[in-house]
Amino acid sequence: MPRADCAKCQVEKALIVRPKDHQKLCKSCFLDIFEVEIHNTIVESNLFKRGERIAIGASGGKDSTVLASVLKTLNERHDYALDLVLLSIDEGIKGYRDDSLETVKRNATQYSMPLKIVGYDELYGWTMDQVVAQVGKKGNCTYCGVFRRQALDRGAAMLGIKHVVTGHNADDFAETVMMNLLRGDLPRLARATSILTSSTASDVKRSKPLKYAYEKEIVLYAYHKKLDYFSTECIYSPEAFRGSARTLIKDLEKIRPSSILDIVRSGEDMAKLVPSGVIDPSSNVNAATVDEEESAGGCGTAHGRSNGGEMAVMEKLLAENEASAVNETEISLPTTSVKPGKYANGFNSTNGANGSNGLSASKTPRKGQAKLPKQEMGKCERCGYMSSQKICKACSLLEGLNKSRPKVSITMATEGEGAGTTLSSQVDGLAISASSND
Repeated sequence: MPRADCAKCQVEKALIVRPKDHQKLCKSCFLDIFEVEIHNTIVESNLFKRGERIAIGASGGKDSTVLASVLKTLNERHDYALDLVLLSIDEGIKGYRDDSLETVKRNATQYSMPLKIVGYDELYGWTMDQVVAQVGKKGNCTYCGVFRRQALDRGAAMLGIKHVVTGHNADDFAETVMMNLLRGDLPRLARATSILTSSTASDVKRSKPLKYAYEKEIVLYAYHKKLDYFSTECIYSPEAFRGSARTLIKDLEKIRPSSILDIVRSGEDMAKLVPSGVIDPSSNVNAATVDEEESAGGCGTAHGRSNGGEMAVMEKLLAENEASAVNETEISLPTTSVKPGKYANGFNSTNGANGSNGLSASKTPRKGQAKLPKQEMGKCERCGYMSSQKICKACSLLEGLNKSRPKVSITMATEGEGAGTTLSSQVDGLAISASSND
């Protein structure tokens, strides 16, 4: 059988089948299309202002590494004039985060970007190793998600930056939509589907340029660009509810490759239907604060997707496919033509004013509909961080941790060498008092 040529340039041999639409492309055309799509997302969503300082949430994983690489490339190619800085959070997980931070440090050198590392221990007085030792592995991601989100904002404030970008991809957004549908949580769905989030209670806004990029294509991009990233997943990552939603979405993707983007778009349409009373009048759907469950991306846990090795398996398959390319046999199958003006699923492309398939964007509650509680953003009375409660989630969690932490001392007093000479130190879990009189 003749070789399969690239669907775009029709010159080079096709080496990649795009997971998004099964289009066959050569290496250079795939990389170019990936970058163009990210650029289009940035421009259409008006994510950046010329000359703006941007902090890239960098964990050393595939998503944040690809994000940093693409933003550097597009910044130079399209003259965004952005000042890019890497911002990393050290959760204090030995054998995992310390290794991934070494990758981030190499990335900072490779991309010529400044790097700021902020640790849980300096912000909260706790590392995640200590938190897990205290509360166990069940529920530890709740602590980490809350701490991490606040740490990113505080790190940005230290740098004097008011815009943080994170590596959330289309798979992450689809999982969030599915989770909130299964929970029947429409208000949270409205907050979590936005590509740009901010609040009047905070100067820091967040954006997700990879919102419409498939996770598999991010891996392909990193592989073919030979990017340096850390692929081991967090040792404390549990099999969470998000993992169940992901399994369902992956099963749908096998049947219909466009399922991921279909779910994301559906979530955006449903977000428009949220009654106005649910959202703080000082903000809008695109400026609401996202719950920690939707914002914990970049931690390298893959949101509880698997127990590890997922990226290594995919990289191995890519290497095997490249090695066996000489034995490739191309089989062409007849394709079904689609009439102009219609999508492959039969929906007319003219339905709805903004591609919403005719869904109404009215936010007026129906007669008899229960009035949902309004969220009003304010500031935590203790730390000043944005919160809809008097005490933010981070301070509440820290209060519980600190109450459980024993506060005892070793006191040694000696009365012969000098009156009142005392040595005192804090020791966790041990109470000893010793005194000697000469």
